[in-house]
Amino acid sequence: MNCTVCGEVLKKGLQDWHFVCSNCGYEKSVLEPTINEEKSHEHIDESARTSGLAALRQANFKRLVHLLKTLRTEPGGQLLDVGSAHGWFLQEAAAHFKVLGIEPDQGVYDKSKANGHPQRVGYFPEALKEGEVFDVIVFNDVIEHIPPIREILDACHKKLKEGGLLLLNIPSSKGIFYRLSRIFIRLGIGSPFDRLWQKGLPSPHVHYFNEENLRELVEQMGFKERQRGNLPSLSTQGLLTRISYASSWPQFVNYGLWLVLLILTPLINVLPKDTLFIIFERKDIEP
Repeated sequence: MNCTVCGEVLKKGLQDWHFVCSNCGYEKSVLEPTINEEKSHEHIDESARTSGLAALRQANFKRLVHLLKTLRTEPGGQLLDVGSAHGWFLQEAAAHFKVLGIEPDQGVYDKSKANGHPQRVGYFPEALKEGEVFDVIVFNDVIEHIPPIREILDACHKKLKEGGLLLLNIPSSKGIFYRLSRIFIRLGIGSPFDRLWQKGLPSPHVHYFNEENLRELVEQMGFKERQRGNLPSLSTQGLLTRISYASSWPQFVNYGLWLVLLILTPLINVLPKDTLFIIFERKDIEP
């Protein structure tokens, strides 16, 4: 396999399904998504997952919507949220944009469509109607799950208006938790690494980027960077539920990890963040 970013041949990584680029640092998995297979959801408590993530995601989304609003030269506009999940980003953005969400997971869509914001079940860009274009396209913890990422970025370029914005909010390979998981797996403890790749969950990660190789890839596809930053990936509110919702560990282990993270939260908040975002602007591609 070749690197999605720079084309170099990928080398074997830390698991049989994990591969790395020694040139640009891009990481890839060959884990298969099972989004709409009923069996893949059996060991996930979706209600617990929702409550565990809600406070953190909603605070982060408030900041991202504010940035998008300030970067737009004209107020308002049409915003597409790809992988809209529970509709939290749509809810925050609806005060400033005309919003539309796309969600591929039928079960998640069925639970979230009652929030009142327009959503469709399906995949991007197939779920869009002919001629639909947008001022902003958003991927919150989504694009790292999509194997044909270059095709998706090309579709984003086609579906954005001139000067449109593309927001990518993803996990970072430079984050402290990801770095620690790499140390643990070398010590024979593989579960944190597997969890960060979401191995065994309906939609595992197939890419891991950092700021530099993500920017390089997206700019190859006809975009220019406008702004980047990091977001908190940990909140004490809902932390225990987040640890436990898909855990295979005994509950006393989950409680122990929760206590350690609770104590270390002030330190973790000043270490390299595990979530990064970059906002890009569409530019014309020269023939």
